[in-house]
Order: sequence, then C-alpha cells, then structure tokens
Amino acid sequence: MSSGADRSTDTLLTVAGVRVRCRDTGDRSSPPVLLLHGIGRSLEDWEGLYGRLAPDHRVLSIDLPGFGLSERIAEKYTLESLARFILAALDVLGERRPVHLVGNSLGGAVAMQLSVLAPGRVRSLILANSAGFGREVILALRVLSVRPVGRRLLKNKSRDNAYRTERALFYDRRFVTEERLGHAMKVGANPGHDDVLLAVAHALGTFRGVRRGWRNKLLPAVAAQNKPTLVVWGAEDRVLPASHLDAARSAFPHARFAVFPQCGHMPQIEREEEFDSMVREFIGDVEAHS
Repeated sequence: MSSGADRSTDTLLTVAGVRVRCRDTGDRSSPPVLLLHGIGRSLEDWEGLYGRLAPDHRVLSIDLPGFGLSERIAEKYTLESLARFILAALDVLGERRPVHLVGNSLGGAVAMQLSVLAPGRVRSLILANSAGFGREVILALRVLSVRPVGRRLLKNKSRDNAYRTERALFYDRRFVTEERLGHAMKVGANPGHDDVLLAVAHALGTFRGVRRGWRNKLLPAVAAQNKPTLVVWGAEDRVLPASHLDAARSAFPHARFAVFPQCGHMPQIEREEEFDSMVREFIGDVEAHS
C-alpha cells in the first residue's frame, strides 16, 4: 500500500484465521477514524465519509465478520465477540492509537462495547441511529430473532425482497437505487450471511424487541467513561425509532445530540453532506481539546 491522502484500498485481512474486507483511506500518520456498519450491511454504507475525512485522518472501515464480503467467525456471535474481533483487526492493521469510532445501528452498539472492553483504544464515539437505547425495532428483525421462522424468511433472495429491505432504511425512496439493490443482493449471497444475521438477531433481540439485559449493562458502563460522544438520528427511522433519543439523552447527559428531519435509518447516506459536516466538526473539536 502507498501512503498519502489520496490512498484508498480495499483489501482482505486475515484476522484470527478469518478473512475480512477492510478499506484503508488517508494518511497513516493522521488521527484514526474507524467506521462500523449495521446488521447485514457493509462498508459501502460510509461512501460519503471516506473522501471528506481522508485529507486529515486515517479512515478505516471493516465489513463485520459474516457480513459484507467478510468470512464469519466460528465462535458465538455476541457484542463482545464482535468488538474483540474489531480490536484484533486494528492490531493487524497496525493501529494502536485511540480511534474516533463512528457506528451506525449494530455498529453503534459494537462501538460502545469496544469502548468498554478497551477504553484506551477509543478517543470518541459517534453513534448514528444506534442499537442499544430502546426495545422497539422493526418487525423484520424481531422475526429474524426466531431462528426457524427467520431462516424461512431469508430463503427469499428475490430482487423484490431486497427492495423491501432497502426501502425500510430510507425516508426517501430515491435512495433505493439499482446500484444499492445489486450490492445488497451480492452481500446477501455471502455464504455466512444468513447464519450470521440470524445469530446476531437472536443474540441481541427476541420477537418482543431488543433484549433489555445487554442494554442495561452496556449503557451505564459507557456513560461512566464520559468520553466525547455525538448521537444523531433520522427522525423517520423505521428500524430503530427516533424516540430512542430520549433514552440516549438520559443515559449520556454529557453527549451532543442531533436529529435529521425527513431522514431514515442511515443519515450518513440520506443526509450525507450535513452528517459529514457534523462529524468533521465534532472530531475537530475533540482533537482541538484533547
């Protein structure tokens, strides 16, 4: 790999014997930012951030094991196993400095768990429509937590089903492009995708919603660290409702908060310019005051 602000390379890393896809952008000597996607997703969800952050940051993004184009891990899927895997991936990448963690949905929960496991490796938290702040979650994910029913549901690999899944993520249907549909079907064809999706859905939730146990344990542990934190939400999120912001405000009184109107589950895509500007400003403030 070359070094420099224009460097952008997708590569396959071997982490604990598992092949995972990583994108490594920007100058390795600059402060590191790590981007973590949501359940069933991939590093393409952060396309708008790479170029904007790369001039003055090392920007890393990883397909979580079993998602995107990454292989699955053999051990049981939990927030802790995912967070430990990401720490191991950072070691393979040679990045031992504290990172600015940006997580969407499941990626937000993994980011918080990583901060609890290794507080010295995390400089700040940016949580976009993050899991962990409430029980309510879209019916499709509640169904997936019931494995026999979820497995039958996932057998449908049609374009129509991919469209329904993508459509649930956005307030504006124009973001459900042919390119995104094609990529979603490619990701869904990952040999480990269905098993991992079911395992994660079951680990974190039930048919009634997101499990209370891990939420009640994780949030106080993160709050006690008092790390610089930015929590953002799309006001029209169909996956994790914006009402979860009330719990986030109670759990993290030290944090900054923002709501994007007419926006769904992925503000980094649907409000790309505003989201990127907010993240850059937040990270800049953290860098300036630490």
